[in-house]
Formats: sequence, C-alpha cells, structure tokens
Amino acid sequence: MSARDFPEGFLWGAATAAHQVEGQNVNSDWWAFEHAAFSAARESSGDGIDHRRRFREDFDLLASLGHNAHRLSVEWARIEPAPGEFSQLELSHYREVLLALRERGLTSFVTLYHFTLPRWFAERGGWTAHDALDLFARYCAVVMRALGDVADMVCTVNEPQMVALHGYLEGYHPPGVTNPTLWKRVGRTLLEAHHRAVREVHAASDAPVGLVVQLPLLAPARDDAVTRAFCDEMTAEIVDLYLDGLRPGDGGDWLGVQYYRKNWVDPVLPTYFAPPPPGTPVTQMGWAVHPEGLAAMLRRASATGLPLYVTENGIATADDEERVDYLESHLGAVARVIGEGLDVRGYLHWSAFDNFEWSEGYRPLFGLIAVDRAHGFTRTPKPSAHAFARVARTGRLAALRDTDEETTA
Repeated sequence: MSARDFPEGFLWGAATAAHQVEGQNVNSDWWAFEHAAFSAARESSGDGIDHRRRFREDFDLLASLGHNAHRLSVEWARIEPAPGEFSQLELSHYREVLLALRERGLTSFVTLYHFTLPRWFAERGGWTAHDALDLFARYCAVVMRALGDVADMVCTVNEPQMVALHGYLEGYHPPGVTNPTLWKRVGRTLLEAHHRAVREVHAASDAPVGLVVQLPLLAPARDDAVTRAFCDEMTAEIVDLYLDGLRPGDGGDWLGVQYYRKNWVDPVLPTYFAPPPPGTPVTQMGWAVHPEGLAAMLRRASATGLPLYVTENGIATADDEERVDYLESHLGAVARVIGEGLDVRGYLHWSAFDNFEWSEGYRPLFGLIAVDRAHGFTRTPKPSAHAFARVARTGRLAALRDTDEETTA
C-alpha cells in the first residue's frame, strides 16, 4: 500500500447548520425572510430534513462512513427566543446532540452563529444595532456555560464576509439590503463579534475556538488598471480584513477555511461580481470550479500562524460522479499544501446531507447523503459518500477510486 497523503490523526467529516437541517425554525429572521413577499428565497425551509429528531441515527450513519468529526451549529433563535430569556430545554437538547457525537467518537465543531438570528434581534436592527455585540456576547456566554464541557471545538461566526455581502450588499439574504457602505460596516462588526465570542469561550471552556471564513479566490473580470485595482480592494475587504484582523489574545486558537469558487470582480456591476467566463465549469449554484483556489487560499490563511481546518468545501451537483471528481481535485489541493508544510488538520465536507440551501431552497444538492423528503426523509448514502469514507479510513487520496479498499480498510 502506498504512503498516506494525510497524516494520522487528521479529522474527517462533514458539516451541517441547524436551520438547514432541523426544520420549523419559526422564531428566526430566516423563517420570516422565507415567507416575506419581497424575499429572494425560492421556498420555505419547512421541516428541514428532520435532523432534530433523527440526529442519533444520522450520527450513526456518518460514523459508519468513516467520519471522525462533525460540524454543526446551535440555533440562537431557539436558545434565546426572547431578549434575555434562555431556554433550558433547548440547551439540554443541544447537550444531548453533542454527547451523541462524543459517544460515537466524532469530534464536534460547534458553531455559535451560522447565518440565522432570533427574530427579536433582527427587528432591533440586527448587526447594525448599537448593542448587537453585547447581546451576542451574552448569548455566547450562556451557551458556553451550558455546553462548554461537551464541545470539542468551537466556531464563533460562520462566514462573516458572506453575512455582510449577501445580506447588506446583494440583498440575497436577510435583511435583504443593498447598501454599498453598510455591508462594510457590518463586516467589521462581525469581526469584532468573533473577538467578543473568543473571550466568552475562553472564560467558560477549554475548547479551542476559531473563526470560520469563506475565502473565494478573486480575479478581475477585465485586464485593465481600474478593474485590477478594484479586485485588490475587494480582496482586502473580503479576505485580508478578516485574516489580518485576528488579534493576538482574542483572535482564536485555530482558523476554519471555507472554499467553493473563483469569483470575477467587476466594478461597474451593482454587486461587483461578474458571471464566470463562458466555458468555465460551474456547479448548480453557478459557481466556478477551480480547485487550485483552495490551495491558494490555504496558503494565504497560513500567514495567520494558526492551525487550519477546511471547515466547508463541496459542490452542488445532481451528478454524483462529478462530486467524486470534485473531491479528488480539492482533496488533492489539500494534500499538496500539507506536503508543502502547511498545518492543515482536518477536512469537513459540505454537506453531510442534501439540505436547505438558503435562498436557493432544496434544489442544489451538496450532500454526500441523499434525503427523500417526500417519502419519510429516507437517507441514502451516495457513491461519493463511500468514496470519501475510503479516503478517511486510509488517509490515501487514491482510495477515493479504489473500491478494493472497502474490503481491506
């Protein structure tokens, strides 16, 4: 057998977010957005994929597929349904969830804020409210006092750049604003929210804590001085602001890198992004497939000096063979940078299951495991799930296509 491409102790798993899988998150800003007349959302999240009831069997399935880690989020809208009113029932539920992961040998990555806000918080102005940071810090403190002893790894804010960009520039996510100034302000507020959360986590728990950032590879849509300069400005706003803003002391103990695509920047367009050039391979989301971008962004993230985890990476496609190709190219990028000496310690695929993909609804299929929502939410692992399992069990990239590994692993 050939040598490993990934080291012993490497963490392998997949990710979910509460709103996307639990269902009936009726007290959240996202539920309100999905049902608003002006909304960009194609459909309601509805019942999700019934993960809230099925989490134990779901974790059994993931463990059987070679996973030794799992990323999930706790839902602020459930935990604090009204200002200062914290649900012990919900905290107990998430404690059961985290204990179920631990019982199955899955290292937990617990995200405190993954896109959704309590409706009351959003109605106060969300991240633009004067006391937003204090309220978020209070929530983090309560959660960590309740769950800190059963959380293995803690993620503070999921993709702060995308919360700001989608919600306040593109209007694609709540609150549906298109303001070329406000999105920058919100991004800086969310970076500070990360720092505040780190302090609360460290005060209540020994769990290592980190920020998880989506780092697209940005390129100019045209080769002229103005467009190149604007691309540099956007890189500074979407990438550099967050990586260079991780202050010693409260910047965190590790960094999560989330990568999906190459983006072309165009200053003449209202939301600054151009479609991929004709002929570019794209996903169901219209995102350009560019695996070298993952290697490039891991190299950029390594400048922080923090241990790195790939906390999301995946493809929306109805063609599962295309998913295997995607895994091969992107895991190959991770293996290359590990070979260069980068401290990358795990890879969490997006997503564990086909689930609710925000404003795009249930159409995009990111999951390793299919879910038949029309017939009892039946779970069916795809061939890509078994291919991923072979890599996870052996640490060998070639095992992705070596079905003989299933009899020897």
